[in-house]
Amino acid sequence: MKLTVITVGKLKEKYWLDAVKEYQKRISKYAKIELIEVADEKEPNNASEKDLEQIKDKEAERILSKIKDTQHVVTMEINGKEYTSEKLANEYQRWMNIGKSDVVFVIGGSNGIGDTVKKRSNQEISFGALTYPHQMMKVMLLEQLFRVNKILRNEAYHK
Repeated sequence: MKLTVITVGKLKEKYWLDAVKEYQKRISKYAKIELIEVADEKEPNNASEKDLEQIKDKEAERILSKIKDTQHVVTMEINGKEYTSEKLANEYQRWMNIGKSDVVFVIGGSNGIGDTVKKRSNQEISFGALTYPHQMMKVMLLEQLFRVNKILRNEAYHK
């Protein structure tokens, strides 16, 4: 399996970088993993709804430039489908069974994901109705991808 995680914005804090590096190392035992960060747009003070849409559109262009036509795209969205870890493992296995072995996960910026990326998405996943910082979401997604691989191999995972 080839996994790509595309995120808007660059991680700067050492604790996020350390967590991402650790999960990337753990996942690499099971799958190829690539992490791509695209630049975020600066948000002006008192940004209007139109400004925010333009920001998402610019970020969407950057995201789409990193996605190949053959890749299965999963966007992380509040309104997406929620899974337990076990059901996500089943979905991951289903992707492999139907030949979707090159999967891209997209985490948008602080204003969300642009419509053109949503249209390109093959499915939407949610980690719940709460809003998380996108830096934390990256770590949470990587942790779940590691957990999925442990579940599929019936390997112990500390709880």
